[in-house]
Amino acid sequence: MSDDEPAENISGGAAGGGTERAFASSDHPEAPLVERVVDRLGERYWQKTYGGRDAFECLVRTVLSQNTTDTASQPAHDSLMARYGDGDGDLADALADAHQPDLAETISSAGLYNQKSETLIRLAERVRTEYGGADAFDEFVRDADSEEVRAALLDMKGVGPKTADCVLLFAGGRDGVFPVDTHVHRIARRMGFAPPDADHEGVREAIEADLPAEKCGFGHTAMIQFGRDFCTARTPACLDDPEACPMTDLCEQVGVYPATGDVVDPSEAAD
Repeated sequence: MSDDEPAENISGGAAGGGTERAFASSDHPEAPLVERVVDRLGERYWQKTYGGRDAFECLVRTVLSQNTTDTASQPAHDSLMARYGDGDGDLADALADAHQPDLAETISSAGLYNQKSETLIRLAERVRTEYGGADAFDEFVRDADSEEVRAALLDMKGVGPKTADCVLLFAGGRDGVFPVDTHVHRIARRMGFAPPDADHEGVREAIEADLPAEKCGFGHTAMIQFGRDFCTARTPACLDDPEACPMTDLCEQVGVYPATGDVVDPSEAAD
């Protein structure tokens, strides 16, 4: 990673990965709204491209992150790798053979540790059985057709669309993949570039249809950071001062009412 990377890293700090790849902004006023939003985020945050993580470890890391924060899941990932990922052994083998209570204790900081430990053992067994181990699974994720990889991941119990797309992006390095988490789901509907009643898959489809493929990976991580910095769930920056948010002129503020200070889910505003 470049020594010149700014302190504000949108992919999880020094270990977050990603390499710099600037993209051209669209100056056309009729460009899709999501592209104009991502272009402006590109002026604020360090533009990155992703890929290159080990696919099975990426899958493990994403499962650990489900329904919790990075602050909670990162120590769990570190503890798991220290116990099961050291040396030259295959991580899928190690987790497939893990004693579930021991694994649950190892990842306890991530929350839902009994459920997640069972999921990780089940996924490891499937990867070992169907692909022969973590290395072959990594090759499949990197080289197979994106839709084939996504379908295979979604066929695994415990893997949802966001987890599958994170593996495609961070391990496979696939352009055109935009994982949708709670931040992206909220912001896309609040700003108006996805229907207010869209589910996570509807938001993903709306974004990927309008955003150039090379901007999707950066757009995902930058939009999450924007959600943390400005467009929070309960107190978006525009409630205090319209000028406090760098996206005010692009935002439809669906479900946000600065005059009264009320904030509701965009789907409720559409009723």
